[in-house]
Amino acid sequence: IRRKPLRHTQHHRRPVMSHPQELIKTMTEHTSIRSYTEAPVTDEERAAVEDAVRAASSSCFLQLVSVVRITDPALRDAFARLSGNQPHVKSAPEFWVFCADLSRDVARCPDAKTGWTEQLVMGVHDVGIAAQSAMTALEALGLGGVFVGGIRNGITEADRLLKLPQYVIPVLGLAFGHPAQKNEVKPRLPKSILFSENAYRVPAPSEIDEYDAMMRNYYRHRRSGAKDVSWTETLKPVMEREQRPWVLDFLRSKGWAFQ
Repeated sequence: IRRKPLRHTQHHRRPVMSHPQELIKTMTEHTSIRSYTEAPVTDEERAAVEDAVRAASSSCFLQLVSVVRITDPALRDAFARLSGNQPHVKSAPEFWVFCADLSRDVARCPDAKTGWTEQLVMGVHDVGIAAQSAMTALEALGLGGVFVGGIRNGITEADRLLKLPQYVIPVLGLAFGHPAQKNEVKPRLPKSILFSENAYRVPAPSEIDEYDAMMRNYYRHRRSGAKDVSWTETLKPVMEREQRPWVLDFLRSKGWAFQ
């Protein structure tokens, strides 16, 4: 009598990492790196980061991410300008642009309905997951990087420079290399604010006030770019600056978010 193999046995369990706390420590010590040594990123290191991006989770396995590596100096100059003249876009050994990409799916399913805002949401969160996977991988390798959302300042030009087809949009850049300088870890919102159970909990103003005091102390004493400001005081200028009213028209011209 042939017996069916047992499922969910110990032999089928995924092995636990030998040193999981090392990876968690690397993730919790994340800081944005904008200054790099002259050491290049090796082919092996780059391949490892590519593998991490490729393995990232994807909504419904649509695989809505494409990455363009920018090695042409003229293109680097252009993207530095588009991002508000951020020097690390030019100086980093590596600069990648992460794109939300529905083009492959549409090519295989030409009768599928497109333009839904939900598709945009899926594409953007696929990019976010893939980009964070890249960051985790490169930091595990001893590298460092910074995300560059400023490329959306000139999203139409970025699209033209990269020769992106319909249904592909540039979302953010990632500059990375070997860190020449690393700032102190920036304090995040405390867990008591970030996490709720069963229903959303609105934090008390006093909790945000305590966090503001923590952030003011951080900004006053950090080694580079010290300033006397709280977290709350940084919000309004950023929220007013990061509006980019031209993005919606661009998205619709590329086949996204018109319904």
